[in-house]
Amino acid sequence: MSKRFRSILEKNFENFENVLPKGYQKIGDIVIISLHPSLIKYEKKIGEIILKNIPNVRVVCRKTGPVEGEIKKPQLKVIAGDKNTETIHKEGKCIYKMDVRKIMFSKGNINERHRLQKQVKEGEVVVDLFAGIGYFSIGIAKFCNPKIIYAIDINPIAIEYLRENIKLNKVEGKIVPILGDCREVVRKLGKVADRVIMGFLPGTYRFLDSAFSVLKEEGGIIHYHDAFKEEELFEKPIEILKNAAERNGYKLSEILYKGIVKSYAPRIYHIVIDAKFSK
Repeated sequence: MSKRFRSILEKNFENFENVLPKGYQKIGDIVIISLHPSLIKYEKKIGEIILKNIPNVRVVCRKTGPVEGEIKKPQLKVIAGDKNTETIHKEGKCIYKMDVRKIMFSKGNINERHRLQKQVKEGEVVVDLFAGIGYFSIGIAKFCNPKIIYAIDINPIAIEYLRENIKLNKVEGKIVPILGDCREVVRKLGKVADRVIMGFLPGTYRFLDSAFSVLKEEGGIIHYHDAFKEEELFEKPIEILKNAAERNGYKLSEILYKGIVKSYAPRIYHIVIDAKFSK
């Protein structure tokens, strides 16, 4: 949040300096903020201040709760601007169309999206188990020239936006959008993947057997995202990967990368491990 914007809020809410929002997320022309309970009665005024002082903003939303269920549906309330929460967000040369009240989009994962694009090799078969609107798949299709990307999601709304984003980014023929539970879809795909993306959390370990069931017979790479306590890093997730590999007839041959993507909750972190497996 800019110092100028913070100072404007402080002038309007002199007695609330300690609870004013520390930041906001801007997706396309929509701003999303969290408000302290003591500020909720002033939400409309805060929304109007944001509309007036942040360039190119059409809608302001307030988070009303955590994302819900396996489809990660955001809980948002429009507090200023018009009621249309569909937007187009540009990230570098990638375009993402979405409705922020129906689809979760984390700008905090931008570095991870860019990092992954540098890993994928030309001609690879990629399986994205939790593709959403194409958070990872669009960039890979656009810049990495894979053979094909099978992009799976259980949320029909996400798949519809993925289909639109494939057209907007002109990557038709490179991504196959598939609506369904990845645990069932991989059974039909068979062992086709050079690389599997597991961009879901928490509890991603529950889907590791599905990741191995679609990995090529000779092995490949799994990008494993999950949430772990600070004291569990990185011993516990690596042990989980080793056990899952052995259970499915593979062995963990190399940890290519391990890192913290962002804070998920107090002392809990969203982590990613790039792991190479072989027979």
